[in-house]
Amino acid sequence: MPRIAYFGPTGTFTEMALAQLEAAGAFDGDVERVAASSQSAALELVRSGDVAGAVVPIESSVEGSIRPTMDALALGDRLQIMAETELEVSFTIVGRPGTTLDDVRTVRAYPVATAQVQGWLDRHLPNVRVEPASSNAGAAEDVAAGVADAGVSTALAGERLGLAALASGVADYEGARTRFVLVTKPGPAPARTGNDRTSVVLHLDNVPGSLVRAMTEFATRGIDLSRIESRPTRKEFGTYLFHLDCVGHIDDGLVAEALKALHRFSDVRFLGSWPSAVPGGGAPMSDADAVTWLERLRSGEEDA
Repeated sequence: MPRIAYFGPTGTFTEMALAQLEAAGAFDGDVERVAASSQSAALELVRSGDVAGAVVPIESSVEGSIRPTMDALALGDRLQIMAETELEVSFTIVGRPGTTLDDVRTVRAYPVATAQVQGWLDRHLPNVRVEPASSNAGAAEDVAAGVADAGVSTALAGERLGLAALASGVADYEGARTRFVLVTKPGPAPARTGNDRTSVVLHLDNVPGSLVRAMTEFATRGIDLSRIESRPTRKEFGTYLFHLDCVGHIDDGLVAEALKALHRFSDVRFLGSWPSAVPGGGAPMSDADAVTWLERLRSGEEDA
């Protein structure tokens, strides 16, 4: 039975995402779930070989990329994304049995969650002190331990700890979603489906035009970029890593061409090609006609 880590503790949205991947057949049979204290800790368990893979959050429709995950993927031994899933996210305000909203003076919340419920807190609990929690389920654990009156958490975490739901379906943005990925040690990419995502991290020379040159490799091939952002290298001021997602698969001829071109002038960390959870963007054009034409030229056909 494979051991799969997840950003815990038990009851987090990440554990729910792991269950969703299990139900979708991402694994061969059942898995042993291993809770990790952070995204980076979950990924380090993969690097060390203690687990076969890890499920971590990577992007929120409200807050954008989950920076601890992005940084942990960009640094250290290379890992690879093999699958993804999405969850619609709304929160439950949990408290100890007998607590009401009027009793609440302190609230624990994971910072990403705080950003998604701040408006609700301002309207319904305007005078509370919001303190950071280690995770969404960690907020519930803090409440159960008596260090906070209430927590912004998940219904599952509250139920497992015997807490009361003081408010349910809490979210400032209707339909907010979070994307989660399954990460393993490097291996063959899942087969191309025609609805795929490819992700890389680029370390470009700090010279004028280097980023434009990288973007041009995608633009000239008609490859749709779905995300680009920079993160500091943590070595010196003015040096950055660029995270890029594009529509397509490494087995698409034009995507492969772009990756080879990038490799010629930059340090490329390939994070994987895998099926997208939802359709998005335009798939790369096929270069089959161009490949056939080139083969005919090489063979000396007169009408090529």
